[in-house]
Amino acid sequence: MTKNFRFEKDSMGKIKVPAEALWGAQTQRSIINFSIGEELIPIELIYAITVIKKSAAIANFKLGLMDEVKKDLIVEACREILDGKHDAQFPLKIWQTGSGTQSNMNINEVISNIASLKTDSELGSHKPIHPNDDVNKSQSTNDTFPAAIQISVVAEIIKKLVPSIKELTMVLDRKSSEWKDLIKIGRTHFQDAVPISLGQEVSAWSKQLKDAENNLLTSIDELCFLPIGGTAVGTGINCPKDFSEESIKSISEDTDLPFYRSNNHFSLMASHDRLAHVMSQIKILAGALFKISNDIKILSSGPRSGIYELIIPQNEPGSSIMPGKVNPTQCEALSMVCTQVMGFEYAVSIANASGTLQMNEYKPLIGFNILTSIKLLNNAISNFRVKLVEGIQPNPKNIKKNLENSLMLVTALVPKIGYEKAAEIANLAFNESINLKEASMKLGYLSALDFDDAINTSEMI
Repeated sequence: MTKNFRFEKDSMGKIKVPAEALWGAQTQRSIINFSIGEELIPIELIYAITVIKKSAAIANFKLGLMDEVKKDLIVEACREILDGKHDAQFPLKIWQTGSGTQSNMNINEVISNIASLKTDSELGSHKPIHPNDDVNKSQSTNDTFPAAIQISVVAEIIKKLVPSIKELTMVLDRKSSEWKDLIKIGRTHFQDAVPISLGQEVSAWSKQLKDAENNLLTSIDELCFLPIGGTAVGTGINCPKDFSEESIKSISEDTDLPFYRSNNHFSLMASHDRLAHVMSQIKILAGALFKISNDIKILSSGPRSGIYELIIPQNEPGSSIMPGKVNPTQCEALSMVCTQVMGFEYAVSIANASGTLQMNEYKPLIGFNILTSIKLLNNAISNFRVKLVEGIQPNPKNIKKNLENSLMLVTALVPKIGYEKAAEIANLAFNESINLKEASMKLGYLSALDFDDAINTSEMI
């Protein structure tokens, strides 16, 4: 009977590893020692570390520290990982060492064992590629792991989140243009205010999202400066001259994104202020989306006993007991995502403030929370656009009724008769359940013609 395990060795001795697994001893120790929760290191972060390993091998070869055979084996192994062929080989949880060392070694070991397979060497033999001496050459977890967080966050924001925001704002802009002449009553404090067009109301949503997008893009500029070459504490011990520049050049080519050498490795390794800043901008985006979803929920309330100025798509039954009920479920789903993101941001703020001396020991949490927030928002924004926003329609009948019934149209009379007389008209209309025109004429402040001339909603907007 074939054994279902093999022995692998690290500096602490031998340990059993599943026979077919491509990870090694340090990964297996992490599986045993950190069996906490279900949250794995995001695959995007795994890929970013892999890009660093590939670039490091190329840089080490160019600098004469590695022969071509080893370089090619590492590069080929990295390509397979980046192609998604070995995703199951990265089983480690977020809740591990705060530096991410075990995940760094997980990738080092998998690359080493892929090379062993390609050269018909025994798994776990560390031949012809050693996980520390070769794959990790000129690096430390302390500089590669934060660099990988930065790389993956920049890539996910630019390549996924920003396009989703743009697609949503395009739909909002189109509807804003279509509804620019549809005049409705504005509301402040949940009370009637002066008129606004539905197009203007929607334009505010679009601008909120565009501002959030611009601020997010500005915030990631500083993430493009990587601490690669800082190794253990920022001094660059065991890292050759020009390694940073050579490896970062390859990273930029692989990701098609501009990355540069950090001016101060110590700062980027000891603290993650820049990542916390990006997370704060993600929270602001979540806040904007939360506000927009609430507005749509309010404006679509009804259909008989609410505002019901917007008609939302009917995607699914809204109640198990009330037949025919339709709820703003897409608004609710988006709001829940936004709430979760806000919680993630708070955790990142605490994590960033809790680093000590030369290293922040909350790196896996920071990376997980930011990348998970990006993924949740990306999915939620797309779903919200397709399942709700694209299908929203105005309800002209209710919009007209609410506009004509509003007492706040009296604001347009202030320049003609003054604030106090206008207030009298509004109060009389309210108390006697008559319209503003009737109240104005009853008080003798304006003729019917003067009233009609003043109450021109098109001019009010």
